[in-house]
Order: sequence, then structure tokens, then C-alpha cells
Amino acid sequence: METDFVAWLTARLPADRRLEVPLGDDAAVLRPPAGRRTVVTVDMLMEGTDFILRADCPPRAVGHKALAVSLSDLAAMGARPEAAFVAVALPRHGGEALGREIELGVETLAAAHDVTLAGGDTNAWDGPLVISTTAIGSVAPGAAWRRDGARPGDLIVVTGAFGGSLLGRHLAVVPRVREALAIAARFPVHAAIDCSDGLSLDLARMMAASGTCGVIRLADVPIHADAVRRAARDGGTALDHALGDGEDFELILAMPPEAARALVAAAGTPPLDLPLSVIGVVEEGAGLVAETGAGVRSPLEPRGYVHDFGS
Repeated sequence: METDFVAWLTARLPADRRLEVPLGDDAAVLRPPAGRRTVVTVDMLMEGTDFILRADCPPRAVGHKALAVSLSDLAAMGARPEAAFVAVALPRHGGEALGREIELGVETLAAAHDVTLAGGDTNAWDGPLVISTTAIGSVAPGAAWRRDGARPGDLIVVTGAFGGSLLGRHLAVVPRVREALAIAARFPVHAAIDCSDGLSLDLARMMAASGTCGVIRLADVPIHADAVRRAARDGGTALDHALGDGEDFELILAMPPEAARALVAAAGTPPLDLPLSVIGVVEEGAGLVAETGAGVRSPLEPRGYVHDFGS
């Protein structure tokens, strides 16, 4: 029953200083951090599109991912996570047990990033599992990273490695929240986006917003071992998987050259204990250009996942 599930849920969640009106009312009242701007993002995951419930995709992993993808959006804005709201449409049969497991996945990640779970909604229906997360963050006035600030001469920096995420990393998403906050505190960033749909596609979106051209040095793209494994299975190339698979949830940054080089040099020092790579440069123009190790350039068509709404 919904009443039992909601009672179980609210009893689990601790009081939080950021909630003036906590769980249990018609709506939450948040105390925004003094002198900061509010950042809001919403994501929806659907069974059959974003995940398939089975042995290698348990409900807790779905709960983890549902919050993680929203935290990744906050990271891409250079924002500090504050609160989250989670709404679920549960199947009528077995929905309560499923909801409890999902909640445990959400809770664990929320606690790791000091996020207060401030509310949500629960419904039952005859369709598949649907979960929507609204995440609230905060950032200093004028300090939010945006997609539209890349400038000619900037270097393109990425965190981590790319490709092959569907072998399991698409569920165990690691939102680069701590890394983003550390970068924002130490280095100027002109533009940023997270890689949800594909490295080339998301970089193209940044370039389009900025009115610039992105030149990717193909030899410098960090390729994940999962991309190599996927290529061995399907006969493609690891580089193609790195450029187009998506669901890597790494950060793509456009930065002044000196800052970019200093950031890459800081890799391996907590909280920046992850690979950081310069993969290209921003130039005047539009779209994407691929550059080989021999310096040969050619237009690069963005590839990645796009929802098809039909006509």
C-alpha cells in the first residue's frame, strides 16, 4: 500500500538543516544557502529505454542511477548539490518491494554527496517502472558553468575515459560532483557539459551553443577498456564507441590553455584523482573537426543517443 511505503520512507530520512518544512507536508520548504543561486535539473528514466530490471540491473542500481544522472547535471554547472525530489510510477504487482529497493539505492548516493531527500511522489500503474528525479543545487552568483562560453583558443579537457558504458558503467554512474567543485574553486572554466549522450554529440552541443568549432585530436581521446571490449564483440572500433556510445557521465570542459594544462597536471591529486586529458581545441567556425595524428583534418559528424519522438 502507498501509505505503508510512504510511512516507511519518511521514517528513514533524517532531519536536515536545509529543510524549513520537512517531509510529510504538501510541499517542502528549502532554506537556500545565503548569497548563492539555485540550480535545478530534472531527469526521467524508463524501464526498457534506460534500464532493464534483471539480475545484472537490480532496483538499487536503478535508484543509484536515477539520482546520479541528475547530480551529473549539477556537476556540469559547477554547482553544489543540496536536495533531491524523487517521483516513481511503480508497477501494481510487487511495486512496494521494488520501491523500497530503489529508495535504498537513492539514499546511499544521496548520503555520499550530502544531499537531502526532500520529497517526491509515488504512483502505481500497469506500465513499466518510471522514475523521475529533480535535483537542486547552489552556486555563487555568476559562477555557474554554461554550455555557451567556449572561446577560440580554449583547450577541450575531459575527465575519465569514454565508450562501452553499456557493459555496466551506465548503471554505476559516478557523478563528477567533487571533481567539478574542486575544478571550479581553482581553475577558470569557460564552458562545460556532461557526457550523457555521446562525447562527439555533447561536445557538438557545446560548440553550437558557443558559436564555435571543436577540433578533436583523435589520438588524444581517452578510450575506456569497455570500448575495446565492445569493439571486439561487434567489429566496430574502440574510438567509434568512445565518440558515440554515451552514458559516460564525464565532464567536457572548455578552458583557457594555461588553466587547462595546470588542471591536467593536477590529475592524481585528491579530489582530482582521476584521468584528465586535453583532447582538442576550440576554433572559430561551427561544428566538429577530427584531426589525425598526422595532422589531417576532416569534418566529424556528431554521434550519440537521441530520443526519437516520431512525427
